[in-house]
Amino acid sequence: MPHTTTPDGVRIAYQVQGEGTPLVLLAGQANTHHWWDGVRDDFHAARSTLTLDYRGTGESEKPDKRYSTELFAQDVIAVLDDLGVDRADVYGTSMGGRVAQQLAARHPHRVRALVLGCTSPGGLHGIQRDSVVSRSLVQARPGAARQALLELMYTPAWLATHTGPHRTLGDPGMPAHARRRHLVASNQHDAWQLLPGVRAPTLVVHGGDDRLNPAANAPLLASRVPGARLHMIPGARHAYFEEFRTIASPLVLDFLTAVPQR
Repeated sequence: MPHTTTPDGVRIAYQVQGEGTPLVLLAGQANTHHWWDGVRDDFHAARSTLTLDYRGTGESEKPDKRYSTELFAQDVIAVLDDLGVDRADVYGTSMGGRVAQQLAARHPHRVRALVLGCTSPGGLHGIQRDSVVSRSLVQARPGAARQALLELMYTPAWLATHTGPHRTLGDPGMPAHARRRHLVASNQHDAWQLLPGVRAPTLVVHGGDDRLNPAANAPLLASRVPGARLHMIPGARHAYFEEFRTIASPLVLDFLTAVPQR
């Protein structure tokens, strides 16, 4: 697996599949590139896909020092530089959407088109999940928190026919320090002041029944990014991109295809 080394000396693993215009796929908090395993092939008829293992996950190094969504965005830039990619389309979901916000706002010349999925602007303006949801994710009973996360990701009907493995529940090999630092990085994200500076054409996508990252964050983002389009998927929960892939993947591809080359 190829790696690149960031300016601060951390080795980052990345993965390239397919051929054509590059599409960067950014996973959720504490997850590796396997987050995208269920849908990655949906894009290969028209795009190559580029993923990375965030620092702290997968085959990347796992330093015990401060992480942030801005730093994760810098890691994406290091990967693009290593590949000689000047500009790419970017699709980030969950915490990956927060990283994508940083990437598009701070490195506008590197992002051609932007898709923000099931994500939030963070900070005081972001809408937080309710306390019942938060408590369900820290239950002490073995397996209870994992089951709660599954039910926030997918509908009961989908879970009844898809028994796993589920690739969106976090990297089981992460050391505890990296898991904590990912949580802090996502929780401290605040792009509210940056979002009006996003210049890339933007699509905001969200599941209408998402309680993990409340669906009300989607219109907030869409109103804050100049010219952004908004698409809510009724009945979908946090992992809309996988369970509702027959809607979400064509939606994203149609949007990216419609953005003029420039």
